[in-house]
Amino acid sequence: MERPRAPGPTPERLDPAAGGHEPGARAASCVVLCCGLTTLDVLQEVDAVPAPNEKTVARSVTLTFGGPAANAAATAVAVGATARLLTAIGSGPVADLVVSELADAGVDVVDLARGTGAVPAVSTILVTASTGERAVVSVNATRVGGLPAPPADALDGVDVVLVDGHHLETAIEVARWARAAGVPVVLDGGSWKPGLERLLALVDHAIVSADFHVPASMAADGPAAADLSRWTDDRERLVRQVASFGPTVVARSDGDRPILVLDPRTSAEVRSVPVPSDPSRRVVDTVGAGDVLHGAYAAFLACERPAADPATVLARAAGVASESVHSRGARGWVAGRRP
Repeated sequence: MERPRAPGPTPERLDPAAGGHEPGARAASCVVLCCGLTTLDVLQEVDAVPAPNEKTVARSVTLTFGGPAANAAATAVAVGATARLLTAIGSGPVADLVVSELADAGVDVVDLARGTGAVPAVSTILVTASTGERAVVSVNATRVGGLPAPPADALDGVDVVLVDGHHLETAIEVARWARAAGVPVVLDGGSWKPGLERLLALVDHAIVSADFHVPASMAADGPAAADLSRWTDDRERLVRQVASFGPTVVARSDGDRPILVLDPRTSAEVRSVPVPSDPSRRVVDTVGAGDVLHGAYAAFLACERPAADPATVLARAAGVASESVHSRGARGWVAGRRP
C-alpha cells in the first residue's frame, strides 16, 4: 500500500543529525503526526510545594499549551521536522489561547473536539525553584469521549506517527492506518492506561518512563509471561515485558540516568544509552523533558528512516531533552537557541 503524500511546495531539507538547523525550520519529507493529549498548562515557580492548608506565593506564572503529544509536536518542529497534532482541544477563550500558542510554535493542529462544546484539559504545575522538580495536578483526556474519526488528510504525507495513549480509540485507529501503510508508530508510554495493550499491538517503537508499570493482572496474563521470570533486573524485565505486547523496539528512560534499549534486530541484549549531562549547569525545570525526548526521537526517526538506528536516534534525542532542563518550561530551550 503506497503512503499518500501531501501536495504543495517542498521545503528546504535539513539534517537533524548534523545539529546545525535552526529551531522552527522545516525539513522536506520529515512529517510527524502526534496523536494525543493537549492541555492548558498553568506553571508556577515556587520556593517549596505547599503542605496541606498552607499557602505560598509563586515567583512566576506562565500559561501555555502542554500535554505529551502537543509538547512532542512542538519539539519535532524545533529540531527540523514538520509536525501535525491530532488532538481534542475544544472551543472557547481557553481553547483559542491553546490553538494560538500551538500555531506560534509552528504546529499544524487537527482538533477533533472543535465545535463540540468541549473545553481544554488543564494542568497545574508547581516547579520548585531550587531543584527544577515539579508537582503536577491534571485533568487528562478521560473526560473527552466519542470523538469523530480523523479526517483523511490528517494522515497525508506522514513519515512517523507518535501516540501518547490518550484518546485511545483515535490512537488505535491512526496506528492501524500507519501499520497498513508501513509507517512506524512510536509510543510515549508515560503510564499504563486501560486498554493500552490494544495500542501496543500496533506500536513499533515504545519509549516508556521509569514510572511505567504493567498492571499485575495484565502481567500475569500477558504474552510470554512465563518467559519473563528468568530476568531478575526489574528494569530489563519491564523492557522485555513491553516488547512481548508487540513493539519491536522498546526503551526505558529514567531522567538523567542511562536509557535502556531493546532492539532484537541488532542484539538480543538490552543496551544502555548514556544521557548527556553537564554538572556545571543548573537544572532549572524538568517539565516536559520526557515529551521533548519523544518528540525529538520521532522527528529524527522520520528524517533518517529507513536507515535510522534506534539507539543512535535515542542518544541524539536524549541530548535535546537534556538541554531542555536548563531552561524554563518544555520549550524554553527553543527560544534560547534562536539568534
